[in-house]
Amino acid sequence: MSAVLQTQAVNGELVTGYRLSVRRFARNRLAVAGLAVVVLFLLFCFVGPLLYSTDQTHTDLTQVNLAPNGAHWLGTDAVGHDELGRLMFGGKVSLLVGLAAGLLATVIGTLWGAVAGYAGGWVDAVMMRVVDAGIAIPALFILLVVSAITSPDALGLIVILGLVSWLVPSRLVRAETLTLKSRDYVLTLRAIGGTHSRAIGRHILPNSVSTIVVAATFQVADAILLVAYVSYLGLGVQPPSTDWGGMLSAGLTAAYSGRWWLIVPPGLAIILVVCAFNAIGDGLRDAFDVRGRG
Repeated sequence: MSAVLQTQAVNGELVTGYRLSVRRFARNRLAVAGLAVVVLFLLFCFVGPLLYSTDQTHTDLTQVNLAPNGAHWLGTDAVGHDELGRLMFGGKVSLLVGLAAGLLATVIGTLWGAVAGYAGGWVDAVMMRVVDAGIAIPALFILLVVSAITSPDALGLIVILGLVSWLVPSRLVRAETLTLKSRDYVLTLRAIGGTHSRAIGRHILPNSVSTIVVAATFQVADAILLVAYVSYLGLGVQPPSTDWGGMLSAGLTAAYSGRWWLIVPPGLAIILVVCAFNAIGDGLRDAFDVRGRG
């Protein structure tokens, strides 16, 4: 009975803490602005094509390299695609891959770090040496090599990014787990015969939500940048699909000819979205920081 009451008290503290965190986040203007930017880009990329319909599959050589005008608000590219529609089309791929890859990396890293920190001993030592070895190899290098070999589609990029980006979240969650596993409610659960999986699932992970959420936000921003890097080098999703990095690569040479509309919009989109996710991550980190609560 005491263990049940203790668990209920902990859950009550979590709910109260989350409410305070929401209030602190709402007072952070930069973080709220970042959230607004992300929401606007999600609407732009996923709802926009329903209101501004364009053909992003077939070419139209009679409409190539047109400057912005009433029919094409951001002009057209070298094969006649409407650039505004292309920005929506490419943004959908960039955001989907970034969000999915960031979440996949966070899930893998969370499970790995929680198990390593909770098990301790030689299990922890072996698992974290794997993490250290992975961090020593730049994720971008691995991504470039794999992309050059396989020429992945959007789903392939999600899997590859998830498998090379989970290392940092695993270290953060492990550090949190090392602290939480010595708390009274975890020790009580173990004393009454609770399993390791129950301790991790009922206490370790719920109390690590703040760390996990912040890590996931930064992972999404990093994934969007990595996708842009790879696509800029021509190793991302292949035509007729595209993303913002692929649009930058396609419009680079045209920029020297004065066709700024082929490179400025996707470049600004990448900068705004990545900065927005980083601002959200900073806001969440401050909101969950108990040392800053008054």
